[in-house]
Amino acid sequence: MSTTLFDAQPYDEAKARRRRIVVGLAILVVITIAITLYMNRYWPEERRVGKFFAQLQAKNFEGAYGIWMNDPDWKQHPLDYKRYAFRAFYLDWGPGGEWGPISSYRIVAAQKPKPNASGVVIGVRVNERKKLCSVRVEFKDKTLGFSPDEMVE
Repeated sequence: MSTTLFDAQPYDEAKARRRRIVVGLAILVVITIAITLYMNRYWPEERRVGKFFAQLQAKNFEGAYGIWMNDPDWKQHPLDYKRYAFRAFYLDWGPGGEWGPISSYRIVAAQKPKPNASGVVIGVRVNERKKLCSVRVEFKDKTLGFSPDEMVE
């Protein structure tokens, strides 16, 4: 037995409306998730820099150095870090460094300087200064470093 156009079910307007609403909501949810993921794509790196500055603010320079080198046990093998030893780090980030004693900080920006860059640059407002402190976080090993690319807000 075959069905013909004359045997088709009558058009159900309520069912069609519900279907349009469900499809519209699904599209809206997907767009919202995509925007949220895009806006937070550098969240792990921002969080890492936030922990680093929290250690500096607490004057725990050894802990901050461990975050900078991505090695909390750096004291067990300090010779591995001759290139940027703790003493040089303390001169840069300690009370006598460029940023002085850190009393406040706020992460204001994150950007990838070039499409094929190996890390992301995080802009931090330190002690409410106008100039941003630019810290680079490498994707591969999560080490921090000075960025040659200055952040501008």
